[in-house]
Amino acid sequence: MANSPRLGLPLLQAAQAQKHVTVNEALVRLDGLCELVLKSVDVTLPPAAAAEGDCYGVPVGAVNEWAGREGDVALYANGGWVFATPGRGWRAWVEDVSAPAVFDGLGWAKGVVALSPKNAATVFEVVELDHVVTAGPTNTLAGAIPAFSIVFGITGRVTAAISGTLTSWRLGVPGSDNRYGSGLGLGQGSWVRGLTGTPQAYYADTDLLLSAEGGDFADGGLRLSVHLLRLGLPDL
Repeated sequence: MANSPRLGLPLLQAAQAQKHVTVNEALVRLDGLCELVLKSVDVTLPPAAAAEGDCYGVPVGAVNEWAGREGDVALYANGGWVFATPGRGWRAWVEDVSAPAVFDGLGWAKGVVALSPKNAATVFEVVELDHVVTAGPTNTLAGAIPAFSIVFGITGRVTAAISGTLTSWRLGVPGSDNRYGSGLGLGQGSWVRGLTGTPQAYYADTDLLLSAEGGDFADGGLRLSVHLLRLGLPDL
């Protein structure tokens, strides 16, 4: 056996010369693959300025040094790329989307907390949006809630003080403009934590609606986070 079965660590051979080379390669792989953090699982072009220890999940369509390595973990070590083949059930943190992911046998499924034998997934997700408030009685964040989502609630912060003739504002969706809060504050740092009384299913992309109370918006800034669950279909 030249490599360990799970992480593909190179093993020392009897009477091997230069043992430190093999040991160091194994340590580098352990350092990269244990408590696995992937810079991305969507980048197809190997970055020219990778740092030692950077790891990527190689997606379909990868090119150059990653060509033919779809599904592998690419680890930058000693100035080049080395590869490890993940097993189904491996878990990682994906930096560019700030989400956990599970390897389903072909690729990295982001946000998955449960996975069936045929890859039906239960996915928890937070959709975060920054919004620049514009003048008027209402503001709309088009399609902020993705289709086929069950929303537990929405949280947010005022990132830049909201100005205008209004005294407060409310947050909701068309047809229920205060579903996620009313009488909300205007100052920087003010917050909203709106829970859906019963988890609400949305079957189409749905707008978020900001409505001014007591006047109109002029300007300001908001960061809103939609806390939701999605159900993934099983494979054929």
